[in-house]
Amino acid sequence: MSDPFKAKNEAEPSIQEKHADLAKFVEKCKFCMMTTKSPEGDSLVSRCMALAAKENNDVDFIFHANNSSGKTDDIKAHSDVNLGFLNSSGEWASISGKAEVVTDKAEIKKHYSPALKIWLGDLRDGTHDGGPDDPRIALLKVKSETVTYSISAKGLVGTVVEAVQAVINSEPPAVNKLVHLGTPELEKIRSGQA
Repeated sequence: MSDPFKAKNEAEPSIQEKHADLAKFVEKCKFCMMTTKSPEGDSLVSRCMALAAKENNDVDFIFHANNSSGKTDDIKAHSDVNLGFLNSSGEWASISGKAEVVTDKAEIKKHYSPALKIWLGDLRDGTHDGGPDDPRIALLKVKSETVTYSISAKGLVGTVVEAVQAVINSEPPAVNKLVHLGTPELEKIRSGQA
C-alpha cells in the first residue's frame, strides 16, 4: 500500500458512531471553508463560512449569504460544493454535496441572526438594513453526498505514546479515526433509519 498512514488509521465504526462523531465535530468547529466552482466552471474558489444550522439529522448544513455575492452566483451556476472543517488539533472533515440558494422569507426568518447586520450593514434606504426582511439575505443549503473525516482516536497521552512507538518501529502511528460516509449511509441517517 502506498499510503500506510491511511491504512493504519482507516476505521469502520457503526453508522450511529459515524453520525455522532460527525455531528459533534461540525458543531464544535462552527466554521469551514466552502469551495465552489466559478460561474464559468474554470476555477475553484474557497470562502470561510459560519455554520448557521444543521438539518436532516445533522448531515445537511445551512449557511447565511448575501444573495448578491460571488458565492451565490457560483452556486446558481454549479451546485457542487465542498465544505472543509478543520480544528487546531488537525482533526478535519471534508463534505462534498450539492448546494442551493434559498430566498424563502419564512426559511430566512427561521434561521435569521442579528449578527448578519454586521456583515451586511445598513444602507439606510429602509429596505437594506440587515434585518430579517432585507432582500440581500439568502440561505445556502448544502445536502451532503459524501463525507470523510479524521478525528483523534486517542487522547493526547495516547497519541504521544503511539507516535513514539511509531518512530521506534519505523511505521506510521495509529492515532486518528479516518472514516467515510457515502450517500447510502447519509440517506439512512436523514430518514432516521440509522
